[in-house]
Amino acid sequence: MKAVVFERFGEPSEVVEIRDVPLPEPGPGEVRVRMIATPVNPSDILVVRGRYGVLPKLPATPGFEGVGIVDKAGPGLLGRWVEGKRVAVINSAGGNWAEYAVIPARQARPVPADIPDDQVATFFVNPATVIALARHVLAVPKGEWLLISAAGSTLGRMLIRLGRHDGFRTLGVVRRPEAMEELRRLGADAVVSSSEGPVEDQVRAITGGKGPRFALDPVGGEAGAAIFRAMGDGGKLVLYGSLTGEPIPVDPRQVISARKSIQGFWLGHWMRERSIPGALLVFRQIANLIRAGVLESEIGGRYPLEQIREAVTQAEAVGRSGKVLLEFNPKS
Repeated sequence: MKAVVFERFGEPSEVVEIRDVPLPEPGPGEVRVRMIATPVNPSDILVVRGRYGVLPKLPATPGFEGVGIVDKAGPGLLGRWVEGKRVAVINSAGGNWAEYAVIPARQARPVPADIPDDQVATFFVNPATVIALARHVLAVPKGEWLLISAAGSTLGRMLIRLGRHDGFRTLGVVRRPEAMEELRRLGADAVVSSSEGPVEDQVRAITGGKGPRFALDPVGGEAGAAIFRAMGDGGKLVLYGSLTGEPIPVDPRQVISARKSIQGFWLGHWMRERSIPGALLVFRQIANLIRAGVLESEIGGRYPLEQIREAVTQAEAVGRSGKVLLEFNPKS
């Protein structure tokens, strides 16, 4: 089969290549999935650069999620139950940027037939993160402000739509002023640009000087620090990424006197803490919210595996709108 492989960490457009590799065989409790499509997520890019929290042994194949058909099951009841079914391919070890992938049978999630392939391909990472952060970790009450860094991202847009659906107010932060009106049309209650002055001053002007009590940041560095400063007393900032790879400089006095807090979030850890009924509930919520258009992923480009370098370049293009997908047509 063909797979995307990288032998050293570095810029994705320079280090990834297509190789012919042996077809994998599922072991006990595992299934093999014939891949249909898989997204190019920021987490995948960070893995290739060697900047993700958990890194694979090299050589490696990236890809944490996708959609495919279970074509072979290893020993075990669960694998036989999903054999032949279309599933969301949740690959916590990576490896979905290939024509076939082997994953634990419990991570092959059948998805209703009325949800299109491109939405199943992006079914897990962003939608589950949005549900976890807004409804569980922060549990943002109706009417409260949620401050969102990198609001123009796919995940940021989902949070804006979920805020409109659930009744909390969203205040997005973007770099490019031209993105502001688009997010307002999407449903954001307010949007500010970091290029138009200190973020904390703009945010506090919108919120009557108090600042929001709930905030999310995937960027880190000075961008994350600005979000922390913009929060009101008793505010809670959740970090779910570090796109800059830089630490957030925090004034201890704000932590002490203003009772602000910072918490990290990793979707894999959070999902492992769910009971089986709890995890199934999350997946049902995602399916329903995709149908309603709330957690629907915009698709910004579709590429065959052979154009992997073009795909990873497009995934990080400035002003890009939507998720980049790799699509497969392997010979069965």
